[in-house]
Formats: sequence, structure tokens, C-alpha cells
Amino acid sequence: MAKYGGRGSPAYGEAMNILDIIDRKKTKQELTTEEINYFVNGYTDGTLPDYQISSLLMAILLNGMTDRETYDMTMAMLNSGDVVDMSHLGGTVVDKHSTGGIGDSTTLALAPILACCGVYVAKMSGRGLGFTGGTIDKLESIPGFDTALSEEEFFDVVKRVVCAVIGQTANLAPADKKLYALRDVTGTVNSIPLICGSIMSKKLASGADTILLDVKYGSGAFMPDPESALQLATKMVDIGTRAGKKIGALITDMEQPLSDHVGNALEIVGIVDVLNGKQNRLYREIREVAVKLLVLTGKYDETTAEKAFQHAIDSGEALAKFAEMVRAQHGD
Repeated sequence: MAKYGGRGSPAYGEAMNILDIIDRKKTKQELTTEEINYFVNGYTDGTLPDYQISSLLMAILLNGMTDRETYDMTMAMLNSGDVVDMSHLGGTVVDKHSTGGIGDSTTLALAPILACCGVYVAKMSGRGLGFTGGTIDKLESIPGFDTALSEEEFFDVVKRVVCAVIGQTANLAPADKKLYALRDVTGTVNSIPLICGSIMSKKLASGADTILLDVKYGSGAFMPDPESALQLATKMVDIGTRAGKKIGALITDMEQPLSDHVGNALEIVGIVDVLNGKQNRLYREIREVAVKLLVLTGKYDETTAEKAFQHAIDSGEALAKFAEMVRAQHGD
């Protein structure tokens, strides 16, 4: 087994050893950037087996990671696959991530509303997690809606419609796909550094320059209370800031369903209600997220952002834009 010298890196000329890395994290030591790259890359390419990475994940769950370690792990996961380049769109590209919950269908209304406010929404979303449907599951309840557009088709829709929502590509942060599957079966999901790496590696790889995180707490959410949600949000914002993004977060409650409708197809009905101006709990959250995201772009202040949001709803433009996006992605 390699010996460690200096500031915790392997002695000169000696190869890294996953057992040493496990032992260092087990004894609450800080891993180097090189060690983090080694275990992320090694697990992604199959060099390192499940049972050893399982042990390391448990050590991380129990002993945590510093902000620097968490950032390095996120970047290693980000660089394990493709990184989308949105610069050719020639405008501001926004994205948002919600930690999810019952009736959380905000993306479905946000995309057309924000498109009406003059920013691109080129969003890659996920499927269900646990007992709730994901954005992609909800969109696919619309007959014919295609969430698996090619890259060329995706950007064509974004340029024409200003918004599009598809599923995550196969090679977007592949390290996260493997690590998340392992966390799911080893009881290591609920670790803030590992949650940060999972969420932010995908958000940063998706190519948006402005990102809003909607971090939920409560009985229907991942985080049990506002304090833990704030801790998670703070760390994710730090990662995004280090990566050069305009990024912010909201802490919102999931103590009750967000929508009046729960279920993939039913939530589409709820979104149409919102786009028609029905002012319920879901409407109020969508307005809060939209305003915050528009302010983050630097193109709006809070007053002008609220006016732009309201105009998109009251004029019917947002509902028409939603229909335009559905048609462009082959939906009924």
C-alpha cells in the first residue's frame, strides 16, 4: 500500500491506491484534487469496483467533505462526459433546478413564461425520483411529445421557439449516473456533498449561464427542515459561483402538494390553469421563481421582472408559447 507524505499526496513515484483514499476519508482527512479525480474517473470507466466505492461513499456520508473537496468532485463528475455549449445561441440561457416534491411541475410553465421574457430556456430534465414523476414523465403524458430530440433538433426548436425541454443526454455527467445508482442501493443518498456533486455536475454540464436552484424542505421533500435546505443551497451556490455562473437559490416548503393536480397527465392540466392565470399555490411559486431568475440575468430588476411575468400571463402569450413548444416537439 502506498505511503503518504507531504500534504497528503502519495509519495513521489508511487501509484494511487483506492484503499489509501478510503482510509484517509474514514479517518476524516481531506482528499486531494488528484485523489478525487482518481476515484471518480476510476469508477466511471469500471477500473474501480462497486464494493470499494461503496465504502468510500459511506465514509463521505459519515465524515463529510470540505467545500474544496465538494467542488473538485463536482468538476470531476462534470468532466466525465459531454459539456453542452450554448454560446452559439447568442443570448442569455437560463436554467432552474428543483429538488422536487409532490405536484412540482414548475418547469412546464416557467419555460414558456421565460421565453416570452426574452431569455432562452434550453432545458434538460430528468425522470421521476422516488414517488414523484419527473418533468420528462409529465411532458410525455402529452400524446406524441418527443423528449429525445437529437442535438440538432433540440437547438433548432430552441432557436425557433426560444424554449425546449428534453431528457438528459446519455453522456451528460455519466459519473453521476453510476454514482447515484450506487448511492441508491447503499444508503448513501442523503449526503450533502454527494447531493451537491450530483445536482451541480449536471447543471454545469447543461450549458446555461444563469441558474436558479429551488431547494425544498418538509415532509414531501428531500431535506427535512429549512436549516438543512439552506445548508444544501449555500454549498450549491458556492459551486456554481466558483464555476463562473450567475446563480442563486430559493428555499421553499413542500409540506403540502404544490399543485392542485397530482399525477403526470393531471399536472399538465394544472399548468394550463396557471398559464390561464389561475392564482393558486403553484402560480405563486412559479411567479417567485421566474422573477428571481430574471433578476439573476441582470436584464431585469424585481419590478420590471414582475411586470414581464404578469404580461406573459395576462396577454395569453405564455399559454400560446407552451402550445408552440408542444407542437415543435411533435406533441398534440
